[in-house]
Amino acid sequence: MSGEGAFATIGVVGAGAYGAALALAAARAGRRVPLWARDAAAVAAISRTREAPRLPGIALPEAVEATADLADLAGCDALLITVPTQSLREVCRVLVPLLPAGLPVISAAKGIERGSGLFTTQIIAQELPAARPAILSGPSFAADIGKGLPTAVTLAASDAGLAQALAEALSSPAFRIYHSADPRGVEIGGAAKNVLAIAAGIAIGLGYGESARAALVARGFAELRRFGQAHGAQSETLMGLSGLGDVVLSCASPQSRNFAFGLALGQGRSVTDAAGGALAEGAFTAQILAQMAEVGGVEMPIADAVAGIIDGRIGVREAVTGLLARPLRAERERESE
Repeated sequence: MSGEGAFATIGVVGAGAYGAALALAAARAGRRVPLWARDAAAVAAISRTREAPRLPGIALPEAVEATADLADLAGCDALLITVPTQSLREVCRVLVPLLPAGLPVISAAKGIERGSGLFTTQIIAQELPAARPAILSGPSFAADIGKGLPTAVTLAASDAGLAQALAEALSSPAFRIYHSADPRGVEIGGAAKNVLAIAAGIAIGLGYGESARAALVARGFAELRRFGQAHGAQSETLMGLSGLGDVVLSCASPQSRNFAFGLALGQGRSVTDAAGGALAEGAFTAQILAQMAEVGGVEMPIADAVAGIIDGRIGVREAVTGLLARPLRAERERESE
């Protein structure tokens, strides 16, 4: 199976900024792309203007066909699901009667499900047991993909051949996809980096400066690696695009919703006000990540601090000041084990 001849039609579930950007990327790779949105008004707007409401100023080619009818996804050769992690299970349940056995279903969400502690490919496997789960993640802003700026991400599946075929099918000159057989590592990198981005944003919002941000990011990445290793992730995955690469991007720019959320918290806004109507993915992930780390005996003080800020257990300045003053000895001992 090659990317050139297979997967002629790739459906995208979710027409937000990232969903629209991935639909555009798939069309540039030569695929026909049904783009499903729950909101019929959004579908009408896309069909009329050839632009997605959340990705303005970027024209969608005719190969992208907006629809509010899930039945239009039934003939796809693969699906990309771009809804947030906490909505993924609900969407999968709706898709059950429409999808044939063996269909590749690719999650583009970056998070861990609250309550269950499951990663996105595990959710897909539970709700769509006949599907072939995969994960797409890496340093990529929707606007950059939409504008055709050079972007590189990782697509992973337990079946290495499937991951390669999907990566080839979705790649184009400006959108390079590397393939991996380590979905857990890719998922952990994508989920944990959102929490680190919140911490980095808080540090800047408090006025602590770039040096403090660098310290939090470096120590946070050590946390990410510890958690990844405890869950069987490969070290090269965590050091790659979907780990270190995504940390670098999300912790350095207000374009990241998680960084912007943290920035607002650091500037003194409440969690509700900072969220602006919808919590960033990392706000949900922080709490379950900290819980999973505690249960597994993985030291993750930054994740725990972010979780404490969000649920009101600790003040913003107190949490970050405590992290920056925290002795390094315990971390050095943990890294040397």
